Amino acid sequence: MAVPAVDEQVREIAAYPGRPPVRVTRGRAAPFGWWPAVCIALVALIDRIEYNLLAGALPAIQREFGFDDGAAGAIATAGAIAAVLLLLPAGRLADTGRRTWTVAAVVAVWAVLTLGTGLAGSYAMLFGVRVLLGAAGQLYNPPSSSLLGDLYPGPSRARAYGLERAAYFAGLPIGVIAGGALAKAYDWRTGFFLVAIPGAVIAVLMLTVREPVRGVGDRLSSWYADPATATAAGSLPAGGAEPAAGGGAVDAAAPAALPGTGSAGLSGLVAQVRELWAIRTLRSVVSGLSILFFGLGGLFFWMPSFYQREFGLDEAAAAAVGGGAGLVGILAGIGLGSWLGDRGHGRRPGWRVLLGGWSLLFGTVALAGAVAIGPFVPQVVCFGLANVGFAGAIANLTAANADVVAASRRGLGFAVLQSVITLGGALGPWLIGEASDATGSLRLAYAVVIAPLVVGSLIVLRAWRSYDADAAAALSAGDTAP
Repeated sequence: MAVPAVDEQVREIAAYPGRPPVRVTRGRAAPFGWWPAVCIALVALIDRIEYNLLAGALPAIQREFGFDDGAAGAIATAGAIAAVLLLLPAGRLADTGRRTWTVAAVVAVWAVLTLGTGLAGSYAMLFGVRVLLGAAGQLYNPPSSSLLGDLYPGPSRARAYGLERAAYFAGLPIGVIAGGALAKAYDWRTGFFLVAIPGAVIAVLMLTVREPVRGVGDRLSSWYADPATATAAGSLPAGGAEPAAGGGAVDAAAPAALPGTGSAGLSGLVAQVRELWAIRTLRSVVSGLSILFFGLGGLFFWMPSFYQREFGLDEAAAAAVGGGAGLVGILAGIGLGSWLGDRGHGRRPGWRVLLGGWSLLFGTVALAGAVAIGPFVPQVVCFGLANVGFAGAIANLTAANADVVAASRRGLGFAVLQSVITLGGALGPWLIGEASDATGSLRLAYAVVIAPLVVGSLIVLRAWRSYDADAAAALSAGDTAP
């Protein structure tokens, strides 16, 4: 028998399988608190710090092992290819398994593997370890992104995903700075030994995050938009179920196979990916972000070397300048972009996609200035502004990706996104390294990313008309009562 709601602004919902209902106030940005977003942001932060220690220490590593720029760029590319091969299965697991456990396990394995970089005695060993780390490092994204979609309703998603993206991209310059400073003060291996410790701690912290019922964030989004939407107090939202006896997978009502696809095997996975790729906004967001990550991947990987070669800075100073300008730009861009994205969400047609596309174009223009301008100070300013634009685009386009994919497919949706942008981001360091070897100039090599970034901006901007319809279709895919 239905229990009357407390009032129009308060509902009791079953947010966690097997636990008492949670009272939620309509319109609250973080109905279940910000702790889960903080933990996921810490995962992203430590992963990117470790990954970019290599960029900061790269000149010292090249001197020790004697490999050229093309071979250096190939390290990142090979690791990304290994990640791409595992991301789609990881996405499917994120749609059926206990996501909090998956993220904790990935980070724990990563913490063990990262010690191998510091123990590498040759380029071949270094290459092999980084491939394994590249594969492990990206596997946290589908389950963690799916968790954020369930824990944070649409009106606050840009902030939730923005926090994770801010940590992710803040890790880039922090890793670069730390890698350069530790390589100069001690040894390039020191940073890799040190970073494994916080990695293990963060793996434990992820176990404190509760697994939510799938789709609860979308149902709250509908209720926030329509206060007439009601529910029985304490009832499980449609699509959620009690956990299986004995502590099995948390979603007994795991997503069924799409019509006509079958639920098992490679053919079923391919069919599900095709269904996702039919979402026009998703295609545009994935394409735009993949091109953006292509530019950013090359930009951050080679920036310390750029400042060393172009301006004669030592390793620590080059890493500090490149990383510092990037960090300030990223934090400013994420903060401003997330705030603007959530402020205009639901009020203006296609707002998140429009804001993301224009932010990406702004960043591209600023990057062109950083490549073209010779004097040191204006070049650094342009580099920082480029990161403001890119970070603002990433916060909004990541939230848009969650908005247009149904909760039952969100893990796989983010796996598709992460697969493509990981590959794009990995191609950047390798292609810029090859261009640098061919032209003898990193400044000229950077120019190869400008035209693709312009194309990516236009692809994203074209999708604003389809965003609202695709977001509505994702919400209607399940029961929208909270």
